[in-house]
Amino acid sequence: MQFVAFERAKQGTGASRRLRNTGRAPGIVFGGNTTPATIELDHNALWHALKKEAFHASILEMELGGKVEKVLLRDVQYHPFKPQVLHVDFQRVDEKTRLRKKVPLHFVGAENSPAVKNDKCLVNHIVTELEIECLATKLPEFIEVDLSTAEKGATIHTGDLKLPKDVKLVTHGRKDITIATVVEPVEEVVAAPVAAAADDKKGKKGKK
Repeated sequence: MQFVAFERAKQGTGASRRLRNTGRAPGIVFGGNTTPATIELDHNALWHALKKEAFHASILEMELGGKVEKVLLRDVQYHPFKPQVLHVDFQRVDEKTRLRKKVPLHFVGAENSPAVKNDKCLVNHIVTELEIECLATKLPEFIEVDLSTAEKGATIHTGDLKLPKDVKLVTHGRKDITIATVVEPVEEVVAAPVAAAADDKKGKKGKK
């Protein structure tokens, strides 16, 4: 994905507030062999881009001052209750940049699994994203979780995943993290209207 950024001359809380009032969002670009650069972006364009999964977990092309750089979204600060971006951070990357980044999980094939198709089970997603380590050029937009062979009562762990080449999970000491479980549907038991039946019997006795 490509987006356009503009150089930001003024800094500080007051300058950022005035910038937001004009429909712009302040940000910064760091990393690489150059000094960090303060930037500004069109707020509406940024807001819509942030709704796309790929904007959060893929290498982006940022046009700044007529030059295109490869960057990665690192942090976004939102207003606590307004639909507004307060600040955004990007990191410059190249083919030598090694990074850690959380990427989303895409669960596929559940509808064709024996658990869902035959036993009418439900798939409970325990984890929806995982942290990985890899070269920036190898960063996947998502990791696919294949559920097509899942059976009733199954538990899917990180050890069951097929990771892209040269991509490593960052587990922070945890082993074989549970990412999904397959559970049987809970049958709803309709209670008999005991109270209503008792009232009806009392009414019939009163009529005699």
